[in-house]
Amino acid sequence: MDVGVRGFDHFVLTVRDLRKTINFYCQGLGMTEERFGQGRVALRFGTHKINLHQAGAEIMPHAASPTPGSADFCLLTDTPLTELAAHLESLGIRVLEGPVARTGARGPIMSIYVRDPDGNLVELAGYLQ
Repeated sequence: MDVGVRGFDHFVLTVRDLRKTINFYCQGLGMTEERFGQGRVALRFGTHKINLHQAGAEIMPHAASPTPGSADFCLLTDTPLTELAAHLESLGIRVLEGPVARTGARGPIMSIYVRDPDGNLVELAGYLQ
């Protein structure tokens, strides 16, 4: 049965230090901090967001084994990767690899890889024209 899944609204990262994570994503990647509900925190970008759970104080329901640093995901950017890499390096965020050719959901992409404060692998990519 095709249930019509067409995208994602948000995902959740379990983090050790909310402030370090917020700074990484807001200063490094231009996301916006959003507070909602009763003290909840999210990082907004475009029409998506990343909800943050403090390790040890996760919001129910949550993953069976919420663990900081266990995520590996790709975010799309319109910024040229060489410019983005230079920006990240200027903030002390080391680019682990790239730009390298990869395959995204819709075809060929170029990517760079960094780690957030918890060690999650964050791929930053742009589709090739």
